[in-house]
Amino acid sequence: MKKAAFLPLLMSMGFLGFALPASAQWVVVDPTNLVQNILTAANSIKEVANQVQQLANEAQMLENEGKNLESLRFNTLPGLLAALNTTQRLLNQTQGIALQLSPTQSVYSRAYPLSYGSTVSRALLDADALERWTDSHGALGTTLAVQAQAAQNFPSDQNALSDLVGQSQAAVGALQATQVTNQILALQIRLLMQGQQLKITQDRATALEQARAVETDPRAIQLRQRFMSTTTRYTPQSLTGF
Repeated sequence: MKKAAFLPLLMSMGFLGFALPASAQWVVVDPTNLVQNILTAANSIKEVANQVQQLANEAQMLENEGKNLESLRFNTLPGLLAALNTTQRLLNQTQGIALQLSPTQSVYSRAYPLSYGSTVSRALLDADALERWTDSHGALGTTLAVQAQAAQNFPSDQNALSDLVGQSQAAVGALQATQVTNQILALQIRLLMQGQQLKITQDRATALEQARAVETDPRAIQLRQRFMSTTTRYTPQSLTGF
């Protein structure tokens, strides 16, 4: 029954096809050309996608370079220099023999002689002894002051180190990481310089005290020679009785 209904429909379509004018003929499509056009369009889309991805990669690279060039907005150098300057001021205020080569040589040659001549006065002997004691006393005072300053610097140094470690962990680029590293090295150098300053004051106090101890021998020799001299140093005076 279905075949009987389908045959008339097919015949009518055939007659309709012969009755269509020439302008309404079916369009002939080349399958090979169509496939080629589709492949060309797909390749074009793929190339565009690759270009977009390349541009995205370049943008990311520029962003990373920007982060690597971003400067660190954190600087501990002023505080480190201030601590060193404070200690240096203490050294500049040193009493007695100054921490300078030429004055040290001059004062040492005068106040710490190898020997005293027989004509030297007792007043000069006592004055030199007092000057040497003053030098040792001042050197010990400087050492204590520098030690106290070093202890006072410790909390600020600890805070600076903690801040620098935090900045290092939060660095967004190579420049920031390098700058943090440089500041940590600067802190380490400041601590080494502070230790050197402290050692200088300690060694200076020790050297002056040893020099004072050594210098007691020439003074004692001169005093003993005067005491043991045959020259009469005492002139007897007559006493008037009551």
